[in-house]
Amino acid sequence: MKKLRLLNVQLMALVGLAVITPAFAQNKEEEKVKAATAVLNDFNEMQENIPAQLLNLSKGVIIIPKMINAGLMLGGKYGRGLAMVKKANGDWSDPVFITITGGSIGAQIGVQAVDLVLVFKNSKTLMEIGKGSFTLGGDLSVAAGPMGRSSSAQTDYKLEAEVYSYSRSKGLFAGITLNGAALAVDEKANSAFYSGWVNANTTFKGSAISSGPVSELRAKLDEFN
Repeated sequence: MKKLRLLNVQLMALVGLAVITPAFAQNKEEEKVKAATAVLNDFNEMQENIPAQLLNLSKGVIIIPKMINAGLMLGGKYGRGLAMVKKANGDWSDPVFITITGGSIGAQIGVQAVDLVLVFKNSKTLMEIGKGSFTLGGDLSVAAGPMGRSSSAQTDYKLEAEVYSYSRSKGLFAGITLNGAALAVDEKANSAFYSGWVNANTTFKGSAISSGPVSELRAKLDEFN
């Protein structure tokens, strides 16, 4: 009888874990969405911020809160974030969770947490991200983005690069090298956040989530329009 009771307790614990684990995973991704909103808010409050005109002209964005940037001459990067595209009607899509990995060679030392925002000139690349990873500086040209509230989109943003990069560390803009860093879809995170996750393209084109952290992030992006 004692063994039977012990078995029942173990079974109940396993059932509890099966119920709790997906919810915990989804909450983890919701926190990532909230962190992305906070990154945009922090960038917006800085004097040398991301110009509203650039985000208004952009067709896609990737936000990676607290990316780890480490190196001793040979740099390394790792982070988890999200990508969103701007639809034809001007609305922002639901997020697709992504990872960034890789490194570059340069005069760098130490470890720092960096908030990273990548602004895309068009949405085609992001729409195809589910087909495989792509490399910044290789598959995609990336450049440091212009800064300042009063910058003119017509004169300053020649849009010669495919991606514009903004990075912030300890409250200040921090120029980091992204050449060689690879972006890829985080299948595990997307499966945890979306029930019936299919692929990045379907999520970008699908019906938008109208409440919760995603709608708050979308509203923050809309403030730049």
